[in-house]
Amino acid sequence: MTSRMHAPHTTCPGCQEEVFLDELVGGKCPLCGCSLEDFEESIGEYDGILDRSDLSWLIFNYFVFKKFVDLGVPPSQIMGFVSSYEQNADKPPEEWTKTEFSLELPMGVLDRIRPKRCAKCNRLFVRGGRKQITGDMRHTSVRIQYVCDRC
Repeated sequence: MTSRMHAPHTTCPGCQEEVFLDELVGGKCPLCGCSLEDFEESIGEYDGILDRSDLSWLIFNYFVFKKFVDLGVPPSQIMGFVSSYEQNADKPPEEWTKTEFSLELPMGVLDRIRPKRCAKCNRLFVRGGRKQITGDMRHTSVRIQYVCDRC
């Protein structure tokens, strides 16, 4: 019985049961008939999809996404920002196009009741308007500004 425990075995991808390799019938699982060879080949196809260089890009996207979500920016706006950054990433910084960004933030209670100055027309307003975070991809600084309903 102990010799059977050390025999080469695998888990069938079809029925998720443990199958010993010497029990295979024509390279297929004796329980469900799923071909184990096709499954092993398909696993090898996906190995090259995710490189180590992609890992750093995924981590960067995660932190950008998390930073803006914590500020309250809607995910659709963040994805637009990330895709425009991705278009510029292959080029040198002097050839980047559309580097400025403006993302809308939700207003807090204090933002709603205190007077605000419009960033476009320089008019004071108390009610309405939008709160935005603006910046440039070439620089690390960002500005939080308000825009009135007229602009």
